[in-house]
Amino acid sequence: MKMIKKVFSYGFLTIVSIVSVFPFLWMIVSSTNKSVDVTQGRLLPGSHFMENLNSLLETVEIVPALINSGKISIITTVLSLLIASLAGYGFEVYRSKMKDMVFNILLLSMMIPFAALMVPLFRMFGMISQTAPYIGIDTAAAVILPTVTTAFLIFFFRQSTKMFPKDILEAGRIDGLTELGCFFRIYVPTMKTTYAAAAIITFMASWNSYLWPLVVLQSPENQTVPLLISVLGSSYSPDFGVIMTAIVIATLPAAFIFFIMQKHFVAGMMGSVK
Repeated sequence: MKMIKKVFSYGFLTIVSIVSVFPFLWMIVSSTNKSVDVTQGRLLPGSHFMENLNSLLETVEIVPALINSGKISIITTVLSLLIASLAGYGFEVYRSKMKDMVFNILLLSMMIPFAALMVPLFRMFGMISQTAPYIGIDTAAAVILPTVTTAFLIFFFRQSTKMFPKDILEAGRIDGLTELGCFFRIYVPTMKTTYAAAAIITFMASWNSYLWPLVVLQSPENQTVPLLISVLGSSYSPDFGVIMTAIVIATLPAAFIFFIMQKHFVAGMMGSVK
């Protein structure tokens, strides 16, 4: 009976794994084939990857787009981790009824879809552009500032802080550390798995962001990778081999960061504190 359950479990997991991995394998295989082979559903690797890559480099400016996406994603991730962890730390360590009320209101903001905020945000940045064009429309700052932190990230840090041993903070205060000293010298090193999980979530969300950059970034030289791929797919006769090559290149940075930090990611999502 146990053997049957084990066979059934492994068989089910194998099928789910194949279904999950197949789109990525098909994407990689398609990047090595011509457009006509992709449309015909060819599942065997071809020999046209370099040809697709050369066509991609000649058609669009993908390197500047990668730099723009990397700059926006890295700055957004660093600022989000700092602000969200400070907020989550403050909400949990210095609890009060008023803070809990503010936190509940903050959680309610998660119910508002971002699409409903785009028009007021665009108008706000349009007015900012008149006095401070360096953080207005068509700048990286306009992409970063509205997404620099989220209610989910603050909630994530607060929930993880519940498992943080508060006695360590008391020991730090007795040793003469300031509150910022306790935060940066005790809290941050102890919560490294939480920071790793939050960093992966934030970086991937920023790297793959499409809707708000589409609205606020108007110059071709400021385009991010998702916008560039969208341009490739909106042509009259799209070259699907080139598009798949661009998607493979766009996937590599996020995949690289995830595989490097995957152990910390799992531990951080489980809420463990070491």
